[in-house]
Amino acid sequence: MDKINRRKFIRTGLTGVTGLSIIGSGIINSGFTISGNSVVDKVKLGESGLTVSRIAMGTGTIGYNKSSNQTRLGMDKFVKLAHHAYDRGINFYDMADGYGSHPYVGAAIKTLPREKVILMTKIWTYEEGSKEIEPVDKVLDRYRTEIGSDYLDILLMHCMTKGDWNKTRKYYMDALAKAKQDGIIKAVGVSCHNIDALAEAAVNPWVDVIMARLNPFGTAMDGTPEAVNEILAKAKRNGKGVIGMKIFGEGKHVSDDERQKSITFALTKGNIHCMTLGLESEVQLDDAVEKVMALA
Repeated sequence: MDKINRRKFIRTGLTGVTGLSIIGSGIINSGFTISGNSVVDKVKLGESGLTVSRIAMGTGTIGYNKSSNQTRLGMDKFVKLAHHAYDRGINFYDMADGYGSHPYVGAAIKTLPREKVILMTKIWTYEEGSKEIEPVDKVLDRYRTEIGSDYLDILLMHCMTKGDWNKTRKYYMDALAKAKQDGIIKAVGVSCHNIDALAEAAVNPWVDVIMARLNPFGTAMDGTPEAVNEILAKAKRNGKGVIGMKIFGEGKHVSDDERQKSITFALTKGNIHCMTLGLESEVQLDDAVEKVMALA
């Protein structure tokens, strides 16, 4: 998978993804909520048949070439963070092949009840006729082996950037529909990085779940917050499960006030069911949980 500009490292005076950062071991940035014992609630993900935590643990910050900020924590720290997330009510783990996070989540869920965990990952796709197309059944076999699970809850086609993806990715759509029929995956969908792709996803009957970029600043989004929200409202009316991403504008809006504004917008004005957050420490995670549950 090629590097994508949207994932480039952005220094804002804080390190790490989403701007929620611990600088050095044990040193806490000011503005983070470090007390409280809220547990994240669960929500129905549209008509997908799945119930998920309102926050998903993202694993793809600065994710490319089979690594991310989360995997770069190392296996032990990653597993500890994933278990801390579970203890705070987060049962939803957001992965992708390109992040290299499958084995890490796999190690984390070994001691967790599989039926209480929601696993979502993504497949990088190529246009019809490309020599790089790999048989989807083989890809899914590899994913399940890497994660250590017989099935996946959600499988998304990763990073749709054109409105005609329903035509150029028909091979993947058909193969994933068969995998869904066979019980290998429970729900299918797309992550979108283009407003035309998002508009198609909102009405396409194949789609169960959509990942969309949304924040109040319009940063790293596919359109204005108003335009994106209008499409997501249509998606929800059509029964799609909607997951918000880039909630903090790809790490560009990281002050405490901006984080609060972003979460407030997502929960009170955004047409989403839940959100994925790429957190890198227990302090960041606790801060997000407390902010979300104060409004949920």
